[in-house]
Amino acid sequence: MHLNKFRTFGLLAGGIVAGLALTSVQGCDSVADDICGPCGTIAGGSLSISGSAQLDGFFNATGSLNNAVAQIKGSFDADILALADVYGVARGNVDATFVSSLTAAIKADFSANLDGGIKVVYKPAECSVNVSVAVDAQAKCEVQGGCEAMVDPGEVSVQCEGGCSGKCDAACEGDLSCEVTAPSIECSGQCEGSCTLDAAASCDGTCRGDCSGTCSATDSSGKCAGTCDGMCDGSCEFKAAASCSGKCNGKCLVNQGDAQCTGEVSCRGTCMGECKGSCTGKATPPSASASCDASADCQAQASAQASADIQCTPPSLDLQYAFAAGVNAEAQGQFLARIGELKVRGVAILQGFARLGALVTGEVDGKVVFDPSPVVEITGALQGVISAGVEGDLFANVPKGRLLCVIPAFNDAVSALGSVVSETKGTLEAQASFAAFITTGG
Repeated sequence: MHLNKFRTFGLLAGGIVAGLALTSVQGCDSVADDICGPCGTIAGGSLSISGSAQLDGFFNATGSLNNAVAQIKGSFDADILALADVYGVARGNVDATFVSSLTAAIKADFSANLDGGIKVVYKPAECSVNVSVAVDAQAKCEVQGGCEAMVDPGEVSVQCEGGCSGKCDAACEGDLSCEVTAPSIECSGQCEGSCTLDAAASCDGTCRGDCSGTCSATDSSGKCAGTCDGMCDGSCEFKAAASCSGKCNGKCLVNQGDAQCTGEVSCRGTCMGECKGSCTGKATPPSASASCDASADCQAQASAQASADIQCTPPSLDLQYAFAAGVNAEAQGQFLARIGELKVRGVAILQGFARLGALVTGEVDGKVVFDPSPVVEITGALQGVISAGVEGDLFANVPKGRLLCVIPAFNDAVSALGSVVSETKGTLEAQASFAAFITTGG
């Protein structure tokens, strides 16, 4: 996103000053002292800057996004520096160059101790907007608007401008968008999980059983427990959804209209109605009241708050290897301690990389999952409020004593969003460098 957009955004925010000043000339004499007290700030985590839930929701979304980005960067730096200590790399500024030095040291450790390098079985993190945040924000906003909440936030569904993973009350569209879950079934589509094979077959993942070729790792009984370059006879734990010539343990993805897609099944695609589950893309909650004039004005801020609170599951990361001849028991023990730390820190880094990418660029594992990204969505929503100006509906419920608190909050929001775009570039590059290494083993 080009920074000029944020400069223009700041000028728009400044244009509201005159209107607010004229509205507030009577000062604090006619309003309660607590309303005229110190202004809340986005940086301070204030939940009520303007006193209007319809407006404060945008400031809260900006604050949540800013805090999430700072937390992800802090965790990434801490994990990388901890790994640097483990592998004897002198601490320095965490950037892509430093990460390259670290991964070089880790590769040298692999070369010195392993036969054939390391094999990686990796399944990316999955990210979704926080639907419960949208529903809760909508309900609270409507209550402040004088409406009586009639819906239990824990039971309500949302409209997803993206993908739905869960129950859909209308048509669910997309390839393999019907999700069937059972302990063990014959799957006519793609199996996500593991497959108990009817006969020996190739396995793109972890083979557990007998391998007709070379297996990257074995269990205590000598059976294959890693990647198999031949035919696997036993079970295969897939890296990604794949066809299963046997029994699927996990989730079976088939097309709508398939014989297996009947009864209580979930959607894994585009829901044309309301989705109860996880949601990628913008999540718009329905009104929490039977009838509420404030519902429409509340929805934008509720969606913005949900998008700012994207959550990502931990990825699956299995590192498989065999020790080289001559590596004694003591050296093996030391290596196991190092690689154990690498796996734990690596999973955390990959999870943070997925979340930061989702928030800033909308991408997860190289694929656009959120369009627009939360940064773009929140920026657009704030720009809409600014363009409407002080005469806009969202300013109607702002107490007079707090009107002059709104301008600093807008300026803080513009600054925070601009910083997210400019200051995360280096972190994303460094995360990408480490991710490229840890998900391939080299």
